[in-house]
Amino acid sequence: MVTGHGVERSSQLLKGVLDMCLLAVIAEQPSYGYEMVRKLAGRGLDLVSDGTIYPVLARLQRSGLIDSYLEPSSEGPARKYYRITEAGGARLEDWTIEWRTMSDGVETVLKGATDDGHS
Repeated sequence: MVTGHGVERSSQLLKGVLDMCLLAVIAEQPSYGYEMVRKLAGRGLDLVSDGTIYPVLARLQRSGLIDSYLEPSSEGPARKYYRITEAGGARLEDWTIEWRTMSDGVETVLKGATDDGHS
């Protein structure tokens, strides 16, 4: 569990990749907001809340990377589902390549620090 300054740092790191993570979840299958929060938490991103993702979803939709539609729900009002667009799929591919390149570089830097005995 991350606490104190670690929560602050994790939250800042997450802001940089939340768009990509949401696109990845939506690319798997159309989802509604709370469902995305649960999926992300189940994969270790438990700092994400409904309040965090809705502005990001709105931005992704304005950018044409996702679109939305309403589905009836047996548990209350209709749910707004989000699905990825063709442009969103292409952007996700680009972001995934960029992320892997960056994370490999960071891993190399961190590995070098521990290999040099500076951990």
